Amino acid sequence: MVTPAEQRPPTDRDWHTDELPPTPQRDYLIPAERWIEAPAELRALGADLGIDLVAYKRRIKGFLLWRAGPAVDADARYMAVDANDAGRQYVFRLFADGTGSGEGPDGVTHTRFRAWKESLRDAGTQGGE
Repeated sequence: MVTPAEQRPPTDRDWHTDELPPTPQRDYLIPAERWIEAPAELRALGADLGIDLVAYKRRIKGFLLWRAGPAVDADARYMAVDANDAGRQYVFRLFADGTGSGEGPDGVTHTRFRAWKESLRDAGTQGGE
């Protein structure tokens, strides 16, 4: 049985941008405070939702994907940060009922999380998917 992401133990080391893995980690999670180059906006991603943990998920081309909150059945917020320009950020807000909204790098406000991720993929320039 796979341990839910929020229940995985946090890593006990700090990470530089180029060290963040391309795919999801199944044995541990990487909190935003362990990313040395993390922008302040990322560290505070879930603050207004009452969520302290912001965890790394994966790379989508040149973007680093992070989430504050659970993947389903609750309020959450995702942020994609350009690995080469931490000031280039895109946020997707996911609601408990499964609806959501977020502007992608294509300038479109997406209401489907998959479409938002596809816009990241299409705009990205490096890394794994």
